[in-house]
Amino acid sequence: MANRSAMQNCPASRITTMKTVYICLCTDIIHEGHLNIVNQAHKYGSVIVGALCDAALIRYNKFPTISLEERIKLYEGLDHVDQVVVQHDIMYSDIIDRLHPDYVVHGDNWKQGPESAIRENVLKLLSDYGGQLIEPAYTYNPEVKKIDRQLKEKLAMPEYRRRRLKQLIKIRPVVKALEVHSGLTGLIAEKTIVEHHGELDQFDAMWISSLCDSTAKGKPDIELVDMTSRFRTIDDVTEVTTKPIIFDGDTGGLTEHFVYTVRTLEKMGVSAVIIEDKTGLKKNSLFGTEVVQTQDSIENFSAKIAAGKKAQLTDDFMIIARIESLILERGMEDALERAFSFVRAGADGIMIHSRKKDPGEILEFCDRFRQADPGTPLVVVPSSFNTITEEELAAHGVNIVIYANQLTRSAFPAMQKTAEDILRYHRAKEVDDRLMPIKQIITLINEL
Repeated sequence: MANRSAMQNCPASRITTMKTVYICLCTDIIHEGHLNIVNQAHKYGSVIVGALCDAALIRYNKFPTISLEERIKLYEGLDHVDQVVVQHDIMYSDIIDRLHPDYVVHGDNWKQGPESAIRENVLKLLSDYGGQLIEPAYTYNPEVKKIDRQLKEKLAMPEYRRRRLKQLIKIRPVVKALEVHSGLTGLIAEKTIVEHHGELDQFDAMWISSLCDSTAKGKPDIELVDMTSRFRTIDDVTEVTTKPIIFDGDTGGLTEHFVYTVRTLEKMGVSAVIIEDKTGLKKNSLFGTEVVQTQDSIENFSAKIAAGKKAQLTDDFMIIARIESLILERGMEDALERAFSFVRAGADGIMIHSRKKDPGEILEFCDRFRQADPGTPLVVVPSSFNTITEEELAAHGVNIVIYANQLTRSAFPAMQKTAEDILRYHRAKEVDDRLMPIKQIITLINEL
């Protein structure tokens, strides 16, 4: 590049006195706003751009659509960029400790919201040695807004969304999935970010539950809501979100029907379907042995898995086998035998379930499964054994934790209490203090 050549021809005294300026980029598309940041940085000295690595991007909910190598080349091609390095964390600690830049430049859009934690981290790091933070006004114009929207729409496309669960499993210590049952709950899972101990955290994926989907429609959870209706829920969610989706496929139904379900989910961009090894009229696992529930044979369920795997068209889609042996009190040995058999049949993951409050049997299963199979992803749903942490589950080999019904369970009592109080007081004033302003709710919704 011309500016690099010019630097090489500069007198040594000028090179040694030149200030260094650091900016971090986490984009696949360069627009006017990014160019403005680079141009502003150039006024203060030699510009070093940090390319956020894939793992950090994914943690930050900015799934890349091009490789790290391609992003590095993209940034190297910008005027006034003198060097590109890789930044391995959304917090700047390692990179600032290594480079000690005289200035860090970032748009002023991170002064509020969750990103303010990153800003505070940068300010503290710079203050330790006298560095300065420069914050040009964020670029708001129709063209920038259009490019940002196009990038988000690209991330929502099936071929990009579908592969993300496998990417997350490789990169994240544990993948956190939250139950959603509508476009609005999908937006909650998509946009909820918290700052905790100096780190930003958020949900990685979404779980479209048969129980919650049925409940939202006022129907019992007995596979009464047909797949066509449930696919409409997926449509509602995918239209407004980008995160990967894990779909609750109940028993999978007839094998002949399941293969079509697999093809449809795959085309819609769903990352995984979980099916349970039961047969006949499906009853929710929370009932356990209180109601008659029939577990499918290993042979039949293995054949269903194999048929589903044969039907899928990409390597991105996952079929995960859910084992009900502990729910139905069939014992640990039965659960493990089924798990190994289902993996041999082609299952891409195993979900083990329990309704006991003590997670002991879940941890025993995970430990024993991991001794024989170190690689197949393990999924748990800690609804009953809810005192255990994600970190503790990960230590026993768990890859995915699904919070399977918490949004539905929190919404129902709140709505019921509001309805009762309106009836009780014959007006809405008494409930207003505990309601979120409608303006705050609609800010979740993206505008074109």
